[in-house]
Parts: sequence; C-alpha cells; structure tokens
Amino acid sequence: MTTARGRRFIDLLAVPRTQPAAMAPERPVTRWTVACTAMLPTVLTSAWLIAGALQPPDYSPVRQTVSVLAGHAGSHRWIMTSALYVVGAGYLVTAALMTVLSAPCRAGLVLAGAAAIGVASFPQPEHGTSQAHAVCTGIGAITLASWPAVAARQHSVRAALGARVTNTAIVVSALVFFWTFIETRDGTALGLAERVSSVGQACWPLVVALALRGAQAGAQPGERRDDARDGALDAARSQRC
Repeated sequence: MTTARGRRFIDLLAVPRTQPAAMAPERPVTRWTVACTAMLPTVLTSAWLIAGALQPPDYSPVRQTVSVLAGHAGSHRWIMTSALYVVGAGYLVTAALMTVLSAPCRAGLVLAGAAAIGVASFPQPEHGTSQAHAVCTGIGAITLASWPAVAARQHSVRAALGARVTNTAIVVSALVFFWTFIETRDGTALGLAERVSSVGQACWPLVVALALRGAQAGAQPGERRDDARDGALDAARSQRC
C-alpha cells in the first residue's frame, strides 16, 4: 500500500506543470489572417507607385525615399500617409490574428505597426528630417529586418518553411538592411534600397502565414499535437527570457 502511494507521488512529481498547455490544440491560421498579411505589401507598393506617379518630374524613386511621398514636400501626400496608417493597422491586426506565433514574433509585429503609424504621424519636413520621424523609421527598419530571425526561433515556423528558406530569409534581410543603412550615408540609391527592403519585409509575414496554414492542413493529428507541444515550449522559453 505504501509502495503504491509512493509511486503515485513520484508520478505526480514527474508530470510537468506545463503539460496541459503543451497538449492544447494549435490555433489555426485562418483565411482572414492570410488576407491581412497579403494586404501589407499590396497596399504599400500600390501607394508608392501611385503617389510617385503624381510627383513633379524632379522626384526620383531611386534616390528619394517613401517618406518624401508622405512628407510635407510631397504632392498628394495623403496617399502615402493613408497607406502607412493602413499598413500599420494591418501589422497590429496580424499580430492579433496570428495566435499561433510566439510572443516575441507577435510583439515584433506590434512594434512594426506602431512604427509605421509613427512615420505617418510625424511626416518628414520639407527640408531635412525630424527626430520623431527618424526614430520611428529606425525602429521599424530594425524590427522588420530582425523579424525573420525572431520567427525562425519558433519550431513550427522552421518546420513549415524549411531550414534553407528560413536561413536564406535571415541572410537576405540582413544584407538589404545594411545596404539601406549604407545608402543613408550620402548614397545615390537610398529610395531603391528602402523600397526593396520594405516590400521584402512586408511579404515575409504572408510567407510565414501561408507556410503555417499549409503545414496545419497537411498535418496528421499526432503531428499537430507535436507542433502544439513544441509551440508551447517555445512560448515557455520566451517567457523565461
């Protein structure tokens, strides 16, 4: 009798306290999530193409940034400004919808959305720049450049995308970020570098959402439980950090 009670006591100690959360079913990536992530690069690219076409002939999309289109020196600046607000809100909604992501991934999306809204709220002056605009631009650029690496720490994201795609995205994102940084030091292609980095960064949440949705659709029940367990472990690690 004493031995049986002792075994039950040992079994209770051996059960991890996070086991119920680890076995919880993984939240699905819905069509609304995919649509929201697809909206990010679509709105951003469409806005700078339309606003750029309405600028005076001396405007150069290769040399001048998107901030000029939304700044006080831009013609029809409301187009780019409205797009930045929409994109910023889109990042916030994406963070709310993609509950399958870990807390650091979703926090990065929230920070990116807040930065985009800040860039729109503190437009670039006609000459030079403002400190608030520069801070919001820098926060957004650093956050989005590092987001592929942050997302790669989550097991389900790495498994859905594959190691080659994940590592390639991290390297390309870092290279484009440094290219943009170099162009800020009196470069002649700052506008081009910013556009390439912006559209690539805006597309990555869509790629992640599509990969996770495809992995969930093709996963067997046992595999889904394993993914849910790994996702819970990732969340537990992020909370400890």
